[in-house]
Amino acid sequence: MPSDHRSSFVSVLLTAGLLAVLGGGERAAAQCTAADINDNGVVDGADLTALLSAWGTNNADADINGDGVVGGTDLTSLLASWGPCVPAVPTWATLLEAAPNPNVVTSESLRQAITATGLAWRVKDTATQIEMMLIPPGTFQMGCSASQTHPCYSGENPVHQVTLTNAFYMGRYEVTQAQWQARMGSNPSYHQSASAEVPQAQVPLRPVEYVSWTTIQGFLTQTGMRLPTEAEWEYAYRAGTTTAFHGYTGQESGTDVDSLLTSIAWFDHSGSMSCTNPSFCQTRPVGGKFGNGFGLHDMAGNVFEWVNDWWWDDYSEGAQTNPQGPSSGWSRVLRGGSWYDDHFNCRASSRISDGPGGAIGCFGFRVARTP
Repeated sequence: MPSDHRSSFVSVLLTAGLLAVLGGGERAAAQCTAADINDNGVVDGADLTALLSAWGTNNADADINGDGVVGGTDLTSLLASWGPCVPAVPTWATLLEAAPNPNVVTSESLRQAITATGLAWRVKDTATQIEMMLIPPGTFQMGCSASQTHPCYSGENPVHQVTLTNAFYMGRYEVTQAQWQARMGSNPSYHQSASAEVPQAQVPLRPVEYVSWTTIQGFLTQTGMRLPTEAEWEYAYRAGTTTAFHGYTGQESGTDVDSLLTSIAWFDHSGSMSCTNPSFCQTRPVGGKFGNGFGLHDMAGNVFEWVNDWWWDDYSEGAQTNPQGPSSGWSRVLRGGSWYDDHFNCRASSRISDGPGGAIGCFGFRVARTP
C-alpha cells in the first residue's frame, strides 16, 4: 500500500473493525456477497489480502462499492461483513439450509455460483410446504444430447448457447397429490390407489397427474408460483453436465449409458412404449431416485413436466439470453419423460408437446418461483 495511505488506512481499519464487532454478525446478504471476493461463502483474511493487494486500483472484484477505485469505503464494507455470509431468505419462504450441502451439490463451481447469489440454498414455501432449491444464473449449451441408444431428433436442434441471468427457485420434487389436493380441494390423478410397490400411506406422495397446462394455472395463481421456462428446466436438469442423462451420486459428471438411467428415473424398462409390466406402469412417490447436481429429484421419469413455453419445432440459431419461447402457438412443451416412456424421453434435451388442455396419467409438473 502506498505510504501516504497508511494513516488513513489505520483509521479506517480501526473504525470499521469496531463497527463490525458492534454489528453483532448480522450482515446484509448483498453486501456480504460483494465483500466475499473469492466467493467461498465467508469474508475472511483471504478477502482482506485480495483487497489490500488491489488498493488504489480499479480492480472490479475488490471494488466492493463499485465507485471505480479500491479504497477505504471498500475496506469498511469488507470488515463490516466479516465472517460467514448470511444469505437472504425470500419473504414467502422458510429457511431449511442456508449454504449448499457439498454432499448434494458436489460441484465446487456450482456451490460457488449458488453462494454468489446471496440467497439461501434450500427453502420451503411457507404456504404450501413445497421444498425448493436455488438455481443460480449461468450459461449452458441447450439442445441435442444423444444417448448410446437414442439419437436426437430435429426438435432438439440446433444446439445453442443460453445464458440465464437471474437466480430462481425450483421445486425439489414434482408437485404431489397431497400438495395439489390441499390447495385445490380435489385430486385428478389416475394413480390414486395403493399397489404392491406403493403402500397406501405413500400414495399422497405420488406426483399429481392428469393435470393440463391450463388447469395448473389455477394452482399457480393461488400460490404465487410459476412454471419454469423450457430453458430454465433444461439448465436445472443438467446441473452442469452435458450428457444425455444428468449426474448423480457416484456418477457426478452424468452419463450417456441408457442402462444407468435406473439410478435416477422411474420409466418403462420394456422399451415398447406401451408399458406392459405392472411394476413399472405407475407413478412412484417423489424423491425415490438419486437427485442431480442441484439436489432436484425425478427430473427424468415418473411424470412428464409441463413448462411454460409454447412449442416451437426447431430452436433459433445463435446465443440467447433468458429465452421465453414463442409468443403464441398451438401446444405447450413437456419435459423429462415418464413412467410410460423408455430411455428416449428421459434425456436432458428430449421434448414433446400437447395442447394446453391436454391431461393424461403421465402429465404432471414442477413449480418454480422468483426470489
